[in-house]
Amino acid sequence: MTAAAPPINARKRLPARRDLGRALAALGRLFANKDDTAQVFEIMRALNGPAGQKLYLRLLSSPEGGRLAYEHVELAPKLMDRDWLARLPAGSVGAAYAAFTARENLSAEGLAAESRKGLAEGEMDRAHPYAWFGRRMRDTHDIWHVLTGYGRDSLGEVCLVTFSFQQTRGLGWALIAAGAYLRTGRAGGRYRAAIREAARRGKASAWLPGEDYERLLTEPLEAARRRLGLTPPAAYDAIPLEDRNPTA
Repeated sequence: MTAAAPPINARKRLPARRDLGRALAALGRLFANKDDTAQVFEIMRALNGPAGQKLYLRLLSSPEGGRLAYEHVELAPKLMDRDWLARLPAGSVGAAYAAFTARENLSAEGLAAESRKGLAEGEMDRAHPYAWFGRRMRDTHDIWHVLTGYGRDSLGEVCLVTFSFQQTRGLGWALIAAGAYLRTGRAGGRYRAAIREAARRGKASAWLPGEDYERLLTEPLEAARRRLGLTPPAAYDAIPLEDRNPTA
């Protein structure tokens, strides 16, 4: 007779393996080139520890989380399907996402490719609930840009990182946000105001990781923002576009 498989304790916490030195080195490379997205994933892997596991368990306890976890839809293929996106209603979250990614020359697969850098082959795509949830969080990043109203300029990325920390409590996000906040210097009052506003918005809004994104993409953008409690980013919007890439 074969031995019975050991029971799975989903609430047993993973060890908090964190490497601040590795994260700081990646942060320096990111500040040198804000488009080096692979460094963001490096920071997350160095500092987030069991945050992904805790978020997945929170998903399971949310109203629709059990169904979402059971269906474990992979969002990247959907978001790469331009024909599917084109059929979404005008003014919807999905239409705005399609316009945003086209304008910024972005793609879900490009972001996925960045997330695989530095990992063993197949690690990011393995069949495991925590890995699926990590991919889901990765694939919704640019949807969060659209929902929050933050652009891909330096300040917009920092504001979205700050918002993301409040939503996920991942220490990798906290390091990037704190580093950027300190680098603005005392003269960067309006930038710091926008970052603080992003923190308040992240606390006040609905929990975005628990959303059904296939359904959300069909919603009218402004109606979705109201439902999720995403008020306009007034401090960010007050800064002219040409000033949202501070050299500091």
